[in-house]
Amino acid sequence: FYISSLPAKAAKLAHVVRAHWGIENSMHWVLDVAFREDDCRIRVGEGAQNFAILRRIALNLLKNEKTTKAGIATKRLKAGWNADYLAKVLGLPT
Repeated sequence: FYISSLPAKAAKLAHVVRAHWGIENSMHWVLDVAFREDDCRIRVGEGAQNFAILRRIALNLLKNEKTTKAGIATKRLKAGWNADYLAKVLGLPT
């Protein structure tokens, strides 16, 4: 269910709802699955917000790395295990 002050045109409301879930599915779901963002226990100061920004930067770097045909979670693990691949993800010379 949604509460809205928009005029009740079904097509417009459907578009708004789909757009909301598109954001949820395209970014937040990936952050939760690949980076376990929902399990983050950082609660002090700006730590949670800072780590959220770092996760989004990492997500964008991993999405932009096109040489490996794998999901974000796999690319993340590979970057953690392989210094050459990490350098490639970061755009550093290898």
